[in-house]
Amino acid sequence: MTGCGRRVDPGVERTGVVVVGAGQAGLSAAAGLRRGGLEPGPGFVVLDGEDGPGGAWRHRWPTLRMRTVNGIHDVAGVRSGFDGPGADPDRPARDAVPAYFARIEDELDLRVLRPVHVRRVSDAGGPLAVDTDRGTWLTDHLVNATGTWTRPFRPTPPGLDTFAGWSLHARAYPGPEAMAGRRVVVVGGGITAVQLLLEIAPYAAATTWVTRRPPEWHSGPFDAARGRAAVARVEERVRAGLPPRSVVGVTGLGLTPEVRAGIASGVLHRRPVFARVVPDGVVWDDGTHEPADVLLWATGWRPALGHLAPLRLRGPGGGIVLGPPLDTGVVADPRVHLVGYGPSASTIGADRAGRAAARAVLARLPVAAGA
Repeated sequence: MTGCGRRVDPGVERTGVVVVGAGQAGLSAAAGLRRGGLEPGPGFVVLDGEDGPGGAWRHRWPTLRMRTVNGIHDVAGVRSGFDGPGADPDRPARDAVPAYFARIEDELDLRVLRPVHVRRVSDAGGPLAVDTDRGTWLTDHLVNATGTWTRPFRPTPPGLDTFAGWSLHARAYPGPEAMAGRRVVVVGGGITAVQLLLEIAPYAAATTWVTRRPPEWHSGPFDAARGRAAVARVEERVRAGLPPRSVVGVTGLGLTPEVRAGIASGVLHRRPVFARVVPDGVVWDDGTHEPADVLLWATGWRPALGHLAPLRLRGPGGGIVLGPPLDTGVVADPRVHLVGYGPSASTIGADRAGRAAARAVLARLPVAAGA
């Protein structure tokens, strides 16, 4: 079946490189390995936990359209066509992006193995042992591209367990119709919160926007220079051994016509974080009470790296230190590369990081270097 990869039998296999995750960064890395002379199977394998191509994009909320996504850059030199003639800006993102990723897999013959769920990665006395629900792979190099989608972050403010309404993370958002007639509090200061507020407002009885910090609005296009500056700010934390902030979290919020209208209408009027949750809403320190039927947490995600815990990659600051700027190699274990982590955890840097990881791995493989 096109784009669906092949299933594997239990057991132990040996391969040169294991790529974990077939989202944007993982596909970019796999494409670099393929073009560098490695063959799928003995040269490298791509393990993906999804049932089909698309990574996290398979699960985006149904009303997210291509016109409102935060930019999908071409991956591995394969043109997406999202901005070209005949592109449909109203096509659902969870249909368009997986179809594009499937085309990449097919055109480059990446032979993604799925569904394969990685349980743990450990040191096998030279090679790494990648243990999964479909067997174990021994490998000299690991490119980890597991992203953040499977680790949604939701705060636990005082009183949350008493809330009588519906509390959900944006990951589980079913669409605006489910909010019809409800009083909705959206928590979070990023692009997702803004998009959901604008979408929900026409349906909801009332909306309230809550953020830790005042929003930082910016006008003008989000060009390459602005993207590089955002990536550099995240890199500073990674180099310091601190847990990374998301790239999207440091880019600011664009003042599109829809956003300007939302500000003018009051939908995007921000309030500070409340002190506690009560059964029928939220309460601030001054006693102000806002009734709510829904608490919608657009509070981001954390890197999905639990399977790497046996390698003890984290430093004293809680983060994983990578090599020099723009490098993907883990200082604590050069066999491991992280893509889609820190400065590459967005559409801005994922493809670039995947290519960088592939080049670094190929440079250490004499067979590939001579291909």
